[in-house]
Amino acid sequence: MVDGKQSISFRERIQGFTRNQTALLVLVLLILIVVFTSLSGGTFLSTSVGSTILTDWGAYILLAVAETLVVISGGIDLSVGATLSLSTVTAGWVLVNGLHLTSKTTGVDAWPALALAALVAVLTGLLVGAVNSVLINILKIVPFIATLATFGAAAGMAIIISGGMPLQGPTDFSLINPLRIPGLDPKVFDTGLFSPLVILMALVTLVVGLFLHKARFGLYTYAIGSNVFAARAAGISIARHTTKIYLVGGALSGLAGFYAYVRLGGGSPTSGTGMELYAIAATVIGGASLMGGIGRMWGTVIGTLILITVQSGLLMIGVATDWKQIVVAVLIAGAVAVQTLQKKNGVR
Repeated sequence: MVDGKQSISFRERIQGFTRNQTALLVLVLLILIVVFTSLSGGTFLSTSVGSTILTDWGAYILLAVAETLVVISGGIDLSVGATLSLSTVTAGWVLVNGLHLTSKTTGVDAWPALALAALVAVLTGLLVGAVNSVLINILKIVPFIATLATFGAAAGMAIIISGGMPLQGPTDFSLINPLRIPGLDPKVFDTGLFSPLVILMALVTLVVGLFLHKARFGLYTYAIGSNVFAARAAGISIARHTTKIYLVGGALSGLAGFYAYVRLGGGSPTSGTGMELYAIAATVIGGASLMGGIGRMWGTVIGTLILITVQSGLLMIGVATDWKQIVVAVLIAGAVAVQTLQKKNGVR
């Protein structure tokens, strides 16, 4: 009888663990790190690889955060990658063709220009978000079709504005390079992991996460995604709040465009190509339901890390980059399948 009680208790603990989405994601991430470290002969656990993963994470996380907000509200945004491309190109055009600045302006001298580039990129993202909200709330087009339309328009505009070529302008690569602890020899203590811009992306993610989980903004977002009719009956303005969500998503995508500008040293019309798939993948892997009403910012953060870790790990062990999108598709299918099984078992 005692053994039976112990068995039930153990089973309950296992069930409790499987209900903890964040714990499961952390476990998956740790397993991936161990596997890739073993297969790469220990190289995968080096600081340089960690820095590369975090730099790539910074490129994707804001798009994933933007997608998370939309998905929790019961929508979808296919335009985040194209918005990134348009934002980084617009910022580059203003600096290169508008102010006639060149790539010779570097370091601290480039900071005023980079601040302007950040502003232009965010405003461009806000404009795309506004167009999405008009299509959805005023013209009553479903989010999938509305954002598919802005995806095509933004991608096309990025090519038209740039002429199909990168716009090389002022930049400061120290903003994207890992920080070092002063006084330590990097040959002996290779401590660089986080760059200033990666830290900025993390802070922005934290702030948005706090609004999602601690503020009325998040409460309304979950309410609309869970039951739009009940949310409307409770006095929530669906159109107004949906507009806020797409504006925030556009601004985040625009800021991601600024990140791409600094990373590449200019605005490229292909910077965001295909990134909407990775944003959706990170969101779903993180536990957000495509049916709406379910999702956690921590899940998206770890989901993005898992996605980047898999890509970097496969590259290190010699898997061709052509398999990258196939792996992402498998991860999306697997994450949705897990959500379906959890739903059948009463886990939310």
